[in-house]
Amino acid sequence: MINNVKRKKAKKKIFLESLLVFFIAISPFLYKAYEYLPYNSDGDASIFGMIIGNHGFPSTQTFLWFLTSKIVPLYLLVFWFLTSRDWWYHIIIIPIAMYSFQMFEVFYSSDHYIDTDNIWWLIPICMITIPFVYFIRIKLYDKHVHGIDLEAMEAELEELKAKGYSSEKTDLSIEFKDDVIQKEESNTDMSTGTIENFLKNIQDRIQGWLHLKF
Repeated sequence: MINNVKRKKAKKKIFLESLLVFFIAISPFLYKAYEYLPYNSDGDASIFGMIIGNHGFPSTQTFLWFLTSKIVPLYLLVFWFLTSRDWWYHIIIIPIAMYSFQMFEVFYSSDHYIDTDNIWWLIPICMITIPFVYFIRIKLYDKHVHGIDLEAMEAELEELKAKGYSSEKTDLSIEFKDDVIQKEESNTDMSTGTIENFLKNIQDRIQGWLHLKF
């Protein structure tokens, strides 16, 4: 029974990964698909029985070119975000948001201009994501280059307390730990752990829904 469940999960995982590979492989062809769609005498395109107009663009072909130039990079970035295991993968949220806002502006903006005000919509996302990734880099640099690991130091201090060591014997360690903490707190007043766990939970939850574990 357990083997059957594992086989089903493995089959679904391979199927979904194959879909990812397929859409990545055909991305150049999807980008140019607008050139080969059937257009009627009015210049409108017909896709699966749906008639698509120009939506304010000079022509329907120009409109579809704009869409494909946003949709293809957007879904490739989403795939990258879902499958990445690099420490800096959170920064991919910024270009994802950029393309999403550009798509939103095309369909819901009341003026006749595109790619204008959406840059200001990115500022709040950049203000959160960029410092967050930078602070992760600081932690990694301190841990792997300087050899400073606050979590290991905390665990060591707790172990010393559990063994009954007096505070006098651990004053130097505590002072060193406080110096490191003050150094990091001078760079930021926000906790990166909470945001990191939040973004990690989003990625893991989506991968759980799709049964994608890389």
